[in-house]
Amino acid sequence: MNGLYEELLAALHSVWNRRWLALGVAWAVCLLGWLVVAMIPNTYESKTRIFVQLEDVLAQQVGIGSGSIKRDIERVRETMTSSINLEKVIRSTRMGDEITSPRQMEAAVAGLAKQIQVKSEKENLFEITAQSGRSDFSEAENARLAQEIVQKMIDIFREENLAGGRGEMRETLAFLDQQLASRQKDLEAAEQKRLAFEARHPQLIGGAQGLAQKLDTTSDAMRNVEADLAAAQSALAAIDGQLAGTPRTIVVPGQGGGARGALAQAENDLAVMRGRGLTDSHPDVIALVKQVGLLRKQAAETGGDAGMPNPAYTSLVSIRADRQATIYALQARKAALQSDITAIAANQSAEPGVAAEAQRISRDYDVLRQQYDKLLQDREELRLRGQVENERNAIKFEVIDPPSTPRVPAAPNRPLLLLGVLFVGLGAGVGTAFALGQLRSTFATANKLERVTGLPVLGTVSYTTTESVKILQARRNKQFAGGCAALGGLFVVLLAIEFIQRGSVA
Repeated sequence: MNGLYEELLAALHSVWNRRWLALGVAWAVCLLGWLVVAMIPNTYESKTRIFVQLEDVLAQQVGIGSGSIKRDIERVRETMTSSINLEKVIRSTRMGDEITSPRQMEAAVAGLAKQIQVKSEKENLFEITAQSGRSDFSEAENARLAQEIVQKMIDIFREENLAGGRGEMRETLAFLDQQLASRQKDLEAAEQKRLAFEARHPQLIGGAQGLAQKLDTTSDAMRNVEADLAAAQSALAAIDGQLAGTPRTIVVPGQGGGARGALAQAENDLAVMRGRGLTDSHPDVIALVKQVGLLRKQAAETGGDAGMPNPAYTSLVSIRADRQATIYALQARKAALQSDITAIAANQSAEPGVAAEAQRISRDYDVLRQQYDKLLQDREELRLRGQVENERNAIKFEVIDPPSTPRVPAAPNRPLLLLGVLFVGLGAGVGTAFALGQLRSTFATANKLERVTGLPVLGTVSYTTTESVKILQARRNKQFAGGCAALGGLFVVLLAIEFIQRGSVA
């Protein structure tokens, strides 16, 4: 501990003996450092925050989802600091006054890109920061320039999201209108070509595919007619069977049925009498038997009288006629379909080249028609989307914090740099004096001399001064204190100048 204390005293003694050298080095370092700090231009920073609302129910209904809007805003945020936009900022501010060549513009754009930051604080909140620290501008001019840069960035943001989006929508609609006009001409030409071909070959309308479809349709109709014809023939056979077992006329008992009817009535009465238990010897039975015999002779003599027409037979005859008419119609339909099938097959086999041409013409027309319909649908969807964006403002743009007017430089922190230079200068002076003392072979204490030489020190001689030397030393000490105070006073003056300049920024 004593050794450390002695080393500290020796170091202080060495520095004190060379205090003028330390003060001179401190002055030189401080003056040079403060000059460098003074040459660093102040950089002023301006900020703004903008809010972008992404939600809109109607916009989502027409296909402008929040995901699409977010991608658009992210794209604008990334391209906001593009070379084109930065060039717009330069040309609209004082920075572009002295630019006369493309090389100067490229350098200015590269420098401005380092001074602008666009970052997203939250989902809908963006912060734009711009700095200006040009040495050829005054403090107030740099402050105003930073604010102008931020304001111009806001204008670009609004233009890219609103006016830029609408301009892009107009360009897209104009392009679609051009494509629709071109497709319409092609479609009309294909339609005229198809109509001319169908006029020359009406049997090949639709091409080979159309003929195949017609053949399939006709074959299906032929199968249906054959099935209906088989069913009708089966029903006719059933009617014929019923007619064969049904008599044309029926015998009605009583006078209304003629001789046969009277005979049937008399036989019925005879059966009733016998059923009541009357015998053949009963007078009524005998009389009725004689009557039956006479009626039988009359019925035999009038054999053509077959009685009344049978209604069931008449109804079956009518049904049979209807079934026969149905069969005749189905047979005619079958013959016509068979003729169509034969004609279609003949067209397929007789003119394969014409059929292929018909198919190609039909296919080309269908393709052009589908393209035209798709473009028309896309154009209408985009038109509706553009109207919603124009009238409803799907992107709600609002400036939360207007561009700030910087009053204090954002960089550098000149007071801290001035203080740092002062400490560095003092440290350099003390270090130089201490290092010079270490290079020279002097000893501040007898113990240090004894340790270095390894020889015992018998004694020391005290340094004595006269009265005149003491007065001279006191004057020099005052001069040294004045030099140190002057260095500190210069630091205070520089600080005061810095704060005065800050306060003078408009």
